[in-house]
Amino acid sequence: MPPDNVDNFEFGVIQDSLGQSLGTAIPNRALVIVSGGIGSGKSIIGQRMSFGMTANDIKVSLVTTELTTRGWLEQVASIGYFMEKRIDDGDFHLMSSFGVIAEQVEDPVDLLELLESPALKDAEVVIIDRASQMIPTEIAGPVLLSMLRQYTAQGRTLFLMIDPEEIDPKLLRELKNSAEVVLDMITSVVGGQLVRTLCVTRFLRAAGPVTERIGWKVMPEMGFIVDITAVA
Repeated sequence: MPPDNVDNFEFGVIQDSLGQSLGTAIPNRALVIVSGGIGSGKSIIGQRMSFGMTANDIKVSLVTTELTTRGWLEQVASIGYFMEKRIDDGDFHLMSSFGVIAEQVEDPVDLLELLESPALKDAEVVIIDRASQMIPTEIAGPVLLSMLRQYTAQGRTLFLMIDPEEIDPKLLRELKNSAEVVLDMITSVVGGQLVRTLCVTRFLRAAGPVTERIGWKVMPEMGFIVDITAVA
C-alpha cells in the first residue's frame, strides 16, 4: 500500500510550465476527472502526468485502452517522454487492454475489477485512459463513487479519463461533483486554427495558484507546452 502521509504529488518538469499553471501539485487521496471528446487531449494529460510525477519520484500506474504497451511507449518517446527506464526502475507500470502487440485480451475487465490489480494497488497515482469505456453499465452512481472513494482513501490519487459520449450524463455529473479536480478539455477553431484549452472546472486542495484556462499544444521532442498566447 502506498504511503498515506503525503499531502500532494508534484508533477513539474523543466520542459514546460504546466506545473506552475496547475497549482504545482495534485492532491493525494483525490479523484481527478479529465473529460473531453475524441482528440481533445485526455491521453496527453495522462502521458504528461506520468512523465512529470515519475520525475518527482512518485510511483505511477497507467492503463491504456487505446494503444498497445509498445505503441504507448513509442508515442510518448516521440514527444520527448522516455519512460522505459522508469519502468525498469520500478517507478512506472504500464498496462494495456491490447497487451504488447495488438491482440485484445479475451476477457475484458471493468473498472472496478481493474482497480483490484496488485500493480495498481502498489502505485501512488493511478491513471485510467479511458475509464468511461470500462465503467460497468449496471452500477449506480453512489455505489461507484463509494468504491472509488474507498480506493483513494488508502493513500493514492486516481485519474479517470472520461469521454462524455460514453457515459450517462447523470453519472458524469455525479463524478464531477464528487471529484477534487475536474479538468475539461476543450477544442475550438479560431481564425482557421485549432485552439486547445484545458479548463480547470474544479481544483480543491491546490498547493499553489491555479490558472482557470490554459491554452496548450504538443511539440515533437518537447511534449505538452503551455501556449501563453492562448491562456485566458
